[in-house]
Amino acid sequence: MPELLLDTVLDRAVVGYSRLGYAVRRRTWAADDPAPDALRGRVALVTGESSGLGEATATGLARLGAEVVLVVRDLGRGEQALARVRAQVPAAKVRTARCDVSDFASVREFAARESRVDVLVHNAGVLPPERRESVDGHEITFATHVLGPLLLTELLRPALRAAEDGRVIFVSSGGMYTQRLAVDDAEYRTGTYRGATAYARTKRMQVELTPVLAERWRPDGIAVHSTHPGWADTPGLADSLPAFRRLVGPALRTAAEGADTAVWLAATRPGPPPGRFWHDRRARPAHLLPGTRPPAGDPERLLRDCLAAVGR
Repeated sequence: MPELLLDTVLDRAVVGYSRLGYAVRRRTWAADDPAPDALRGRVALVTGESSGLGEATATGLARLGAEVVLVVRDLGRGEQALARVRAQVPAAKVRTARCDVSDFASVREFAARESRVDVLVHNAGVLPPERRESVDGHEITFATHVLGPLLLTELLRPALRAAEDGRVIFVSSGGMYTQRLAVDDAEYRTGTYRGATAYARTKRMQVELTPVLAERWRPDGIAVHSTHPGWADTPGLADSLPAFRRLVGPALRTAAEGADTAVWLAATRPGPPPGRFWHDRRARPAHLLPGTRPPAGDPERLLRDCLAAVGR
């Protein structure tokens, strides 16, 4: 009970997002670690892992025996990440594949080439300085964090169904706690555009859609989870939020610490309850601030709009 209380206090105080929160919680996980070969014989796709959290997630999955596909926009950077993964896990079965998750044609081409997948980790992310649109005409964070992942998972449903224990994991952000569900302006066409707000809004969408998608894909035996990594020191953070990185630098987690829960969600047996939002291996509330809980039916409405946007 004291440990559970401390965990809750850390989470509500946001200190739990730091390396201190990870260190305190890690002490209780020894019996909860996945077996060393937990993913042997399974295929895991991780999007956006040419560095940072994606690369750390890929490394963690490879270490547990998975055959890992590094799904990247830039194959050159992807090959560099592949070399780093192999340096840490010499026996890793790992390859790169090109896919721009924000580009529906690229998603379709990629999905048509992949016939086997047991774990799909949606990690690709962008935080633009100004509003821009994807090649399909959608606001870029919405396309990258919501529409593209939705289309990719829909296209890979037969493969995930065949896996019999298919798992889909959205890597969200604690920043989503500051945002309401923008169901009436998913494309961020009104108001003053801010990249950090667009990022947090679409991460909120991922979390609100998680239970809805869990229900949609439940008949296929596909479990859906979302998680946030806490404050992790990654190249993306350095590029997008340099002031924040300077401010909290000593408190930042390593990328591997940030990726821990995504790896755990992919590998732990039995699988965790689907449709929930996770941080440091515990289900967390989706709402902490007043007024962020959406009206009943809004997540379902957002899903219908998104499915229509990707032609499903």
